[in-house]
Amino acid sequence: MSCLRTRLALLFLVGSTSSFAQPFSAGIKAGVPFTDFLNVTEGGAYTASTQRYIVGGVAEVRLPLGFGVEFDALYRRLHYDGIGLYAIPVGIGPFNTASKTTGGNWEFPLLLKYRFHFPVVRPFLDAGVAWDTLTGLKQTVTGFYPPEPTSTTSGPSQLKQKGTVGFVAGGGVDIHAAFLHISPEIRFTRWNATQIDDALGLLRSNQNQVEFLVGFTF
Repeated sequence: MSCLRTRLALLFLVGSTSSFAQPFSAGIKAGVPFTDFLNVTEGGAYTASTQRYIVGGVAEVRLPLGFGVEFDALYRRLHYDGIGLYAIPVGIGPFNTASKTTGGNWEFPLLLKYRFHFPVVRPFLDAGVAWDTLTGLKQTVTGFYPPEPTSTTSGPSQLKQKGTVGFVAGGGVDIHAAFLHISPEIRFTRWNATQIDDALGLLRSNQNQVEFLVGFTF
């Protein structure tokens, strides 16, 4: 009888310890943006393209009662081209330039997450803040008429600020398959400020961002 009581006490102790544990998980997260990083005025002097992928890392601390804290580091490339037309003294004609700008975009969301209690597939909601920064910016400008040497800069005139912050909200499902968690999610971010903004309003970074992301954590 005493042996049975000892076993029951041990089981209770193990169960109590696991119920208050805060497991840590980490992995990768990837997806596609539903919105472009840059908005371009149709028929203007710019064309832009954003790589149709987002990739990075994810880490999460599981809290009691279905809550958790998640931190992501997500990266994508950006690129835009521009054509300039500048008036110079009569008899020579206009001065044409072409520019090519490339760089990287990092976003760092910090989210509070809540999972609903279902056995295998658990819906979740998350919300929090995110920090965004532009890295590795490089703009190459070439003059065509009259011929001018090519110049490069890491601070294009369209750059207003490299970093900004925003509010994040999203939702998805957490699918538990053996030791792997697969978490598809739709996420919305509202950035506080534009980072790229042309003086004429022909090119502007998007303050509203919608992404489809899938996390793979262990």
